[in-house]
This record gives sequence, structure tokens and C-alpha cells, in this order.
Amino acid sequence: MSSQRERAMKPTDLRGILRYVPMFRDHVFVIAVDGSIVGHENFTNIVTDIAVLRSLSIKVVLVHGIGHQLIALAGEHNVALSDVQGEGVTDAATMSLAREAAALVSQTVLEHLTQAGLRCAITNAVRATNVGVLKGRNHLFTGKIEKVDAAILKSMLAQDILPLVTPIVCDREGQSLRVNSDHLAMELAVAMGASKLIYLTPFPGLQVDGVVKVNLPEDELKALLADKKVVLDPRIRSKAAQAAKALDEDVPRAHILDGRVFGGLLTEIFDKVGLGTMVHANDYDRIRPAKKKDAQALYNLAKHGAKTEALVLRTRQQIEQAIGDFFVYEIDDSIIGCAALRAYPDGKAMELGALYVQPFYHGRGVGKKLVEYAKRRAKDRGAKKLIALTTQTSGFFQSSCGFAEAELKDLPAARRAELKASGRNSHVLQFPLKKLADSVR
Repeated sequence: MSSQRERAMKPTDLRGILRYVPMFRDHVFVIAVDGSIVGHENFTNIVTDIAVLRSLSIKVVLVHGIGHQLIALAGEHNVALSDVQGEGVTDAATMSLAREAAALVSQTVLEHLTQAGLRCAITNAVRATNVGVLKGRNHLFTGKIEKVDAAILKSMLAQDILPLVTPIVCDREGQSLRVNSDHLAMELAVAMGASKLIYLTPFPGLQVDGVVKVNLPEDELKALLADKKVVLDPRIRSKAAQAAKALDEDVPRAHILDGRVFGGLLTEIFDKVGLGTMVHANDYDRIRPAKKKDAQALYNLAKHGAKTEALVLRTRQQIEQAIGDFFVYEIDDSIIGCAALRAYPDGKAMELGALYVQPFYHGRGVGKKLVEYAKRRAKDRGAKKLIALTTQTSGFFQSSCGFAEAELKDLPAARRAELKASGRNSHVLQFPLKKLADSVR
């Protein structure tokens, strides 16, 4: 916890926040708050953070859980709960306490939002249907989402009203059903075309062997969930599973973070490193061709690379002239790596160059993903082999990317002359693109 508190965003980071304002203006964030977080002393700060988001023209839909309060009520009334999380059987006694817990939590949230000067309203824009009998068990008052009336929610947001959605949802006949709040938040994020689905939890994030996964591609998350050797708290597993479903339905980002940390929500959204776990679309979706507007960012990367002689220093004008050769790796619209592809005159080979990744992201596989992307792009353009010239990363290209040593004679005469004139004495490596086709099969 202490290290997370140190990383929480400070008021002096206002400039860092402001650079994101155009990026997120009028976007929808669905924020799901665990019941235990509503009861935590930091919830007042979370509401303040939500007010900051609203002031930046970010639209927020708020969902709350009730598990923490439900357990407390069951103890007070000496009732044995049939299910806590809204996924198993909800009997009549549990349903009665769940309705009471939802009312208590909703009222608490409304009070905090009102104190922060935010207009808000509980809504019946979500409709559920009974789960029914599964594997021979009647789930009684447990429901699943049947419909989200996005039009009502968008109308509320347009009027600057923050919708509050509870995990007690009515069916067509007005019968109350208990739904899982993690699943509810996911369905809302999908229906609203949200940019972010954010789970505020009593956990630092998605932890594996005591280590929080900070940036997690969707395919890696699915592999973790499928791995029976990986032990996850059931509450985190639920949120992680719903995050994966959200990304499958084109929600770009899902976040799992600690709601007990002061400033944690703003830190997660507006800081490059973040605080908890960010789940994002698979990595090739984050690599794109460079655009003219990227020239300054590419120039900055080139300057950093040239300091260690990893790259040849290029002027901004040179980069602009060759912008069509570059592709970039983005995280939340920040370019953290790049590379370029240059075709040789005979069309049978292409050269991979200007490969650079910001030092903070070293060791996370970004460079390898850029190289793999380059291989596929070169093959699609009809090249038979991919050439790489390097002074410092020969081992990386050979051990991690499958390149083998080549000779100067494998280069066109004009390229050999350029290399000789530069005095860099680069290693020449090559990758037969036929191997790429073999590996795909």
C-alpha cells in the first residue's frame, strides 16, 4: 500500500491531466465500486475524483456492489446467505437482505454525490430476466441482464445527470432480481460504447504470485484465467473475467485498481504508469502506421536513441519525409516505441530500422512485437526476407526474433555504400519470411 500511495497523483500534476482532456472529452467511463469501497473512508475522495472527471467533460455511469453490506446485515439478522456475489442461488431471505443492502448503499452513494455538487439519479434503465434452472438448481431470485436502455442513460448524461445503477434490477413484470455487479458494469460499458470500464476494489489490482500485473493484453488475461495453476481471489477473478468480455465487445480498456488509495482513480486514468491493472486489446491492435502528426514524437525517440548510439540521429524534416516508412506502438495515445520498414530496389527484401522503445517499457516484449509486426507487414508486401542492421542489439534479433547473421554482400550496392560512409560498422542480420508462413501453420 505504501508504494501505491507514493505513486498517487499529486495536484501539481495538473498539466499531465490537461494533456488528456481532448482525448477523453465526451467519452463515457463506467465505474463499478465494490460495496466495501463505498464503506471505506476513501470513498469521499473517489467522489471528488469523479467530480473532477465530470468537470473535464467525461461522462460517468456509476455501478455499486453490495456484498460487504450484505454480509454485515446477515450477521445482524442471523440469516444464512445462499449467495453473496449474485452469481449463485439467491433464496427469498437473501433477496430480502440484498434489497435492504442495495437501498443502504445507494443512499450512501447519493449523499456523497450530492455533497460533491453532482446531479445524480437511480435509474431502471437496465432490465433483467431470471436465470432459472442451471445444472438442476433453481437460482430463484438471481437474474441476468436482458436489456440496457442506452437511450435513457445517454439522455441523462446529456442533461449532466450521473446515472447510478444498483445490482437489484427489475424484470419485465417489475419483479426484483439480484445480479452480479461486475457483470452489470460490463453490460453497461458495452451498451454505452464506453472508453473505459473501471473496477474499484479492495485489492491492488490483478495479482499473480504477489505481483500486480500493470499492463495486461487481453490474450494474456484469458490465458491467466484458463490456467488452473494460477490462484486468484474469486472477487478479482470475477472482475477479470468481465473485463475480458468487455474487450471482446470492443470496450478499449478495462481497469482493476485499489479504491482505498487516495487519488488512485485519477492516477490510473491520467498517469502513464497507472496504479492498478489495465487490460487492453491485443498488442497488434496497438501498433499502427505513423501519421504526419507523429513526427515530433518520433523525433524525440530518435534523439534518445542517438544518445546511446542505438539509432542514427534523424532530423524532424527527415522523419517527416519518410513518415510512410514508420509504424508506432501506442499506449493510451502515447507513442512508446517505433520502427521503420524500407524497401530495397529489387522488391525481394526490406530493411527494418529505427527500432526503439522507451527505456521504461524495456523487458515487456514491446520491441519483439514491433519486429513481429514488421515481419508480417514485409511479407504482405511481397518481400522474401527482412534485413536488420544493428550495432548493439544483435543478440536480441537472433535469440528473440529468429534472425541469423548475413553478410554485406546481401545488401544492395547503394546500401553498402551508405553503411560504409556512416562508419557504424553495423552487424547485418536477416530473417527468411518463408519461416514466418511456416510458423503460422
